Amino acid sequence: MFFKTKRLAIAGIMLGTAATPLAAPVQAENVLRYANVGDAATLDPHALNSLVTLMAGIQMHDALVMRDPTMRKVPGLAESWENIDPNTWQFKLREGVTFHNGNPFNADDVIFSIKRAQADTSQMKGYVNTIKDVKKIDDYTIQIITEKPNPILLDQLVNVFMMDKEWAEEHDVAEPQNFKEKQETYAVRHTNGTGAFKLESRDPDVRTVLVRNEDWWGNETYKHNIDKVVWTPIANDSTRVAALLSGEVDLLTDPPIQDLNRILTSKGLKVDKTAQLRTIFYGFDVKSDELRHSNIKGVNPFKDSKVRQAFYHAIDIEAIKRVVMRGLAVPAGMVIEPPINGYRAEWDENRLAYDPEKSKALLAEAGYPDGFSIQLDCPNNRYQNDEAICQATVGMLAKIGIKTRLNAQPKTQHFSLVTGKETDFYMLGWGIPTMDSGFIFDYLMHSGGSWNASGYGSPELDAKIEEIRGIVDPDERNKIIGEIWTQVQEDIPYLPLHHQMISWAMTRNLDIPIEPNNMPRFYWANLK
Repeated sequence: MFFKTKRLAIAGIMLGTAATPLAAPVQAENVLRYANVGDAATLDPHALNSLVTLMAGIQMHDALVMRDPTMRKVPGLAESWENIDPNTWQFKLREGVTFHNGNPFNADDVIFSIKRAQADTSQMKGYVNTIKDVKKIDDYTIQIITEKPNPILLDQLVNVFMMDKEWAEEHDVAEPQNFKEKQETYAVRHTNGTGAFKLESRDPDVRTVLVRNEDWWGNETYKHNIDKVVWTPIANDSTRVAALLSGEVDLLTDPPIQDLNRILTSKGLKVDKTAQLRTIFYGFDVKSDELRHSNIKGVNPFKDSKVRQAFYHAIDIEAIKRVVMRGLAVPAGMVIEPPINGYRAEWDENRLAYDPEKSKALLAEAGYPDGFSIQLDCPNNRYQNDEAICQATVGMLAKIGIKTRLNAQPKTQHFSLVTGKETDFYMLGWGIPTMDSGFIFDYLMHSGGSWNASGYGSPELDAKIEEIRGIVDPDERNKIIGEIWTQVQEDIPYLPLHHQMISWAMTRNLDIPIEPNNMPRFYWANLK
């Protein structure tokens, strides 16, 4: 089989007049050159629940349960599983699997990894918050015992990556990095997974190089032909597109919307599109007694639902779709998307209408007839046209008397504001890897949610969110999920904008399935 040559090795060198014998031919590597707008914030697999960080991790680490390109659950490091009683799942682990350093994978590593994901500094706690214990039956059999029946445990385990217990202890990373405090640990820049690729080099925000793991257990199932991945974050849109057009890059998973037609008409390139499992929205701080960045002192206007509703009516979502998103967005009336369990199309269809006059009336009723000032915190390298959406929003809010200062910055700094709960008004996008509303409830609606910068929640709502973690009957569970969403929709702690569409631009000789969660897996790729 012949693969396209992406890089050539020099077989021999002539020195002066003396010739050295030519070395044996070196087989050409298939190098996939990947670029996107921003880098993973850390390589610690349990430190940060962020898509780009998870995308990096999934190349080098495996989970007990995985997904195929259609999002169907398939065996990963667990060959099989069964629910042996309502609170107990038994997993049969793959034998003969090794970590990148040669250490064997076994039950001890599973127990260690799950407990590590439950640590205080882990942002993956929401995936494992119902697990009471993990028991070793033998080296390749474990039992996960939950506090109560958990109908979505397998979905939650998809993003809980397995680590080598010995390696973690050797390098003093038995606890996850404290990302909120910007802690530096060995696991931030080094990995030792069981995954399809090994880390060859890492220069954060500049270049990460991955090489094929010839000993990966999945090589027979996932017959990719990628020998090396060179990942180069390129923040500037024009520079990123130019790299693709010039042939320096093979794959972009975030091509600027305004450049798609140009890419499509370029020889040797193609664009794949799909609806993404991600909704873009704004969050309000509804808890603080006083906002951090406002001329209104001694009171928090966002505590009044009339103010939140006024902001909602001020957003011309159709204009954002048409002008900013070039039609590649679906206006949202709730902050989850189909086909997530709990989604109701009527809430999208009955999104609050654009009505600036009603916004002004609501502000007057709330006691702010002249409006007020506020800061909008926004990423500028995370979502499609994120800063442009925020800029459009600033103009729309000005029409109702809201003077908005835009604070747009890279996602690492922006996410620190959100997870640190140090923001008044902010943009966020959320995907649902578990395909179930319980995930977003745990992170964004529960008063203790790690990404709940809004401060939204109540004892009653928290109790319902905790209750559905243990309800197996789908009708009973979905009834409570509906009650939670009805309350959230009425309260408007989050202002839904749109469900994001995604496009991947690539060379025509690359075959890689586009995923609705926008997470390329290089072990599904083939270069022709």
